[in-house]
Amino acid sequence: MAIFPRHPEPVRGDIPWQVFRYASRMEWTPDRIRLFRATGLSLPQGKFAKKLGFTLRTIGNAERGAHPPSLALRRALDQALEQAPEAQRNRFLAAEAASQDDARHVASLPLTNSRQLTAHLDGMEQRDETLRTSAGNSAFGWLGAQSLSATATRAVGMTDVQIIRVMTETFRNLDNRFGGGHTRSAVTNYLVSGVLPLLQEGRYCHDVRRELFTTVAELSQVAGWTWYDMGNSDSGRYYLWQAMQLCQDVGDDALAGEMLAGMSHQAAFLQQTAVAMDLARAAKDHGKRAGVPALVAEASVMEAHGLALARNINGCLAALHESERAFAAAEERDRPDWLGYFDAAYLAAKFGRCLRDIGRPVEAEQFARRSLDMIDGHDRGKLFNLVLLASVLTAQRKVEEACQTASAALRIARDVRSVRTTAELADLSHRLAPLRANPAVRMLNEEMRAAGVLVQEA
Repeated sequence: MAIFPRHPEPVRGDIPWQVFRYASRMEWTPDRIRLFRATGLSLPQGKFAKKLGFTLRTIGNAERGAHPPSLALRRALDQALEQAPEAQRNRFLAAEAASQDDARHVASLPLTNSRQLTAHLDGMEQRDETLRTSAGNSAFGWLGAQSLSATATRAVGMTDVQIIRVMTETFRNLDNRFGGGHTRSAVTNYLVSGVLPLLQEGRYCHDVRRELFTTVAELSQVAGWTWYDMGNSDSGRYYLWQAMQLCQDVGDDALAGEMLAGMSHQAAFLQQTAVAMDLARAAKDHGKRAGVPALVAEASVMEAHGLALARNINGCLAALHESERAFAAAEERDRPDWLGYFDAAYLAAKFGRCLRDIGRPVEAEQFARRSLDMIDGHDRGKLFNLVLLASVLTAQRKVEEACQTASAALRIARDVRSVRTTAELADLSHRLAPLRANPAVRMLNEEMRAAGVLVQEA
């Protein structure tokens, strides 16, 4: 995978992801919007929508996570919070702080054994019921889910672990194909009601303990991706962090590094460039210590993406080179099963995104096209890669092909429930906005509106 051209393309002055760059005072997740309305302002949805100047449907979609809140809605929420009476504002902020403090407390634990996790989960289940009800679904699924029943201590063996593995793979396949919206509730309920009791109440030998903890970590990773995919980044980070703690508890340095790489990915999507780079570098250190070059390659390309978003072109290209070298080394080595998805197509998509974001659309196009040579069953990933290709075609003013490619992505989107895919399509609309007079763009915009995508009008 050669990444350097003979004649580098000039860096464009466009700011990618501009539609998501508004510096809101608060990250307005679906849970926070509901908490602000119900706990802070004590308003039903209809009156809340009228107060903000939006339709009931828009507010409903925002609270459900069906669409990410628009720039205008985030500004309206910030203004409403700023202008709220002190008592209402303090009530909301206190409830928000209580929820966040609880989550941070659990996430910061060293988790030296499963009993420690149990004690804190049980303590969380005793939280004030009124606050939990008013907040709706907790932003942290393990902590806000149904109470775990106390049963007699039972022996846990490798059969139990294998069942969790099969279920985890099933949830992962469903998520990859249909998106987090189709999977999130099921995987969270299974994790809480079917799996955590094994950590809480089980008896197991040393070997089973290691396999159980790493397997539960992979299940928690899937849960984290489903929550993140539906726009709840707080929960996404929490589940990945919890998974990392379980890996560290049993000394699986490589799998812990995979969780750090996942958190880097999420931070980059949220434009938290410094965080994304720090997490990627930590993941790379884990991969080097564990001797897993595939993880080093993944972490290096995550670092490159953070550098690209920070407009550090030389640093980005250096990190891409490091990823390329590590990937070549990984081709000659066995890799863990949990890194099976990290193939040439996946890496090509990451390269394409980095090169696009540093203003090299010609090179980015080559990698975006390679990224479409992917294995079956990853419909959401294919949608992302089609949108990536459409965006770099747009940058080169290949408008008709860009619109045809975007239309193919929209056809996949019909069966995928994912806030991230909606956000990617909205970003593409932003990139196409200067060309909206083109008939192909006008037709695509109509398709996007019909699919519920926020279309950039100006």
